[in-house]
Amino acid sequence: MVQSSAKDVDGYLAEVPDERRDVLVELRQLCRQELAGFTELMAYGMPAYERDGVVEIAFAGQKQYISFYLMRSDVREAFAERLAGQDMGKGCLRFRKPQAIDFGLLRDLLRATAARPGTVC
Repeated sequence: MVQSSAKDVDGYLAEVPDERRDVLVELRQLCRQELAGFTELMAYGMPAYERDGVVEIAFAGQKQYISFYLMRSDVREAFAERLAGQDMGKGCLRFRKPQAIDFGLLRDLLRATAARPGTVC
């Protein structure tokens, strides 16, 4: 699933293959828990979280991996050491195996994002 046409996150999760659904539901719960004041929506065909009309976090179940999109360059820079060994593009952290997701790292990234507004890439 590269891009979904689901109208909401529940619909998106219903489309996800069974082997990825549980971990994506857990990731959604983590986002909802840590991103107080953010709005959950579908953007670019994936679940996303925006503050003041700006998407700062998103995630997706891709064909070969699970993507976690961290749009805030200041947060990425602050976590450069912890992100160094990760499979990461400009703003996308990729997990090829659902069981390899580091939820502790993601929680810390979400908390840093929620702590204050910043510029997105």
